[in-house]
Amino acid sequence: MKPDPQHERALVEAVLARAPGAFERLVREYEGLCWHCVHPIVRHADDARDVCQETFLRVFRHLGQYRFESPLKFWIARIAHSIALRHVQRERRIGGDAVPVAPDDDAADAPAREDEIDAFDFEAACDDEAAASRLHAAIARLAPIQRSLLTLYHIEELSIPDIAAITALPAGTIKSHLYRSRLRLRELLEAPTGAAR
Repeated sequence: MKPDPQHERALVEAVLARAPGAFERLVREYEGLCWHCVHPIVRHADDARDVCQETFLRVFRHLGQYRFESPLKFWIARIAHSIALRHVQRERRIGGDAVPVAPDDDAADAPAREDEIDAFDFEAACDDEAAASRLHAAIARLAPIQRSLLTLYHIEELSIPDIAAITALPAGTIKSHLYRSRLRLRELLEAPTGAAR
């Protein structure tokens, strides 16, 4: 759904004016987006909830700095994405088992045409409960950045430029990650057992 600038401005002004229920309304409107930005990177539900909570606390503290130069959802998503990446990096330093979040060095080698990105049919892969379960298991095998990009592209239905604005990754890198992720998913789903290897 295309952001409505007038609605966003009214909501931001209501929150800044401390109108009763305004911040709760903002959280309700953007909590799904926040979860889709955070959970694919962080993976653990409890940690993802903590990161979402931290995101909205930061939004509340810094909302006065929002200048309406981009849609509010992108501003919130950038904050969520940044906090999620820092959380994973912090966990790795402490000794957690998180997968590296940096893009692969050879990601730019993959084709980046949009028609190739869309060649894998997500809806068909989720056509029944067993297939959906296999798809989720296969997605869990991907690197955090790839899970995040797939979620933003397919679940949030954001465009490549919108994802670039959120993640600060070049459009070509995003396309390459999406292409490589789809190839890997196809490989995992088409394995003889049908299960992620």
